[in-house]
Amino acid sequence: MENHLKYYDLVLLNGWVIDPSQSLNGRFDIAIRDGKIAAITKQLKTYKSQLTFAAGNYLICPGFIDLHVHVYEWTTTFGVPSDDVGINAGVTTIVDQGSSSPFTFTGFKSDIVEKSQTDVRSFLLVNHATSQRIGDTVSGLESPEKIDIETLIKVAQANPKIVRGFKVHADSGSISRWGMDVLKLAREVGDRTNLPLYVHTGELFPVDEANRPNPEKVVENALSYMKPGDILGHCYSCQPDGLMGKRTQVPEWLFAAIDRGILLDLGHGLKFSFDTAKRMMAQGVFPHTISSDAHGNFKKLHDDSTLNYSLCGGISKLMALGLNLTDAIAAVTINPARVLKADAEIGTLKVGSIADITILKLVEEDCLLFDAIEQPLKAKQRLIPVAVLRSGKLIQPNCRLLRDLVAITM
Repeated sequence: MENHLKYYDLVLLNGWVIDPSQSLNGRFDIAIRDGKIAAITKQLKTYKSQLTFAAGNYLICPGFIDLHVHVYEWTTTFGVPSDDVGINAGVTTIVDQGSSSPFTFTGFKSDIVEKSQTDVRSFLLVNHATSQRIGDTVSGLESPEKIDIETLIKVAQANPKIVRGFKVHADSGSISRWGMDVLKLAREVGDRTNLPLYVHTGELFPVDEANRPNPEKVVENALSYMKPGDILGHCYSCQPDGLMGKRTQVPEWLFAAIDRGILLDLGHGLKFSFDTAKRMMAQGVFPHTISSDAHGNFKKLHDDSTLNYSLCGGISKLMALGLNLTDAIAAVTINPARVLKADAEIGTLKVGSIADITILKLVEEDCLLFDAIEQPLKAKQRLIPVAVLRSGKLIQPNCRLLRDLVAITM
């Protein structure tokens, strides 16, 4: 009988598994061997494992993917430690959105990607606007003159696993100075590399008031340069030049964009609004992906003391607004994995995939959660990470930057 035993490095027993990539929602055992998923079944039999984790009280999901963070410490004022918004926040893969440009990517790769336990990917910034940002002003770093198309393409093609797209800004400040020129050039880069654009929405850079664009036209005009698979960031922003702005009704052009394959990302950040989210969700507009936009203080070097939102916090807030748990999990697993074109490896618990797993406690407790403008929302549940597996290695997160989940109980 000994010869019939299957040997594993780690077994998770009887966890509540939600894996939207396989339409799984129930109790399963999961076996890990050599950093990969070796088995997932209702009950493992005749096996030996070096380590067993009793998962009966926990929710087991594919490793969470945060599609929008800023982790280029020291080079940008606002970069935060990659592992603190990654594995230590219950997240196994993070995507830095535009903290590095093609001219600063080498340092990003050697100092951040290669030194992190978290799986770090990148959407390269098409210019320099936030890749060399010190303080609050950028003095033309976001201009089209700062875009080197050939170097962008060269860096992306030389680093295909890490560079999975490009970041560009469609905000009133940039448009007041350069119109849509930056987006036009970004479109060319996306087309030539077959990689998606992540388009920031909502006022960010200083506006030339003499040329301030109509806020209700900013995103609509930007969509002319977007193709299926491209992403609109900050979908529930309270900014007047955001997707919703001050409207009460979702504009028809946004429905049309979604119908043709434009994806929406939460990008919580500093402008996520419960009021905006309620209006849009009531009309059937939901994010394809949920992300945090975790970053530090723009005005103070290497200071994350003001960071009071997280990926698990964002999920909990959207659930309190009515998003169901399975759709929420899909928005941080298989959906962003497909954006990265990495869904054979991550965002899934399929046998043979990388053993990146997020283990959570679904806390059932009345509490208050807050949006980015400090508006409260009554909630009954919170998702708290208790462990992650990163390539099969079991890690207990320190949860240092999960301040938004230290909720006010009622």
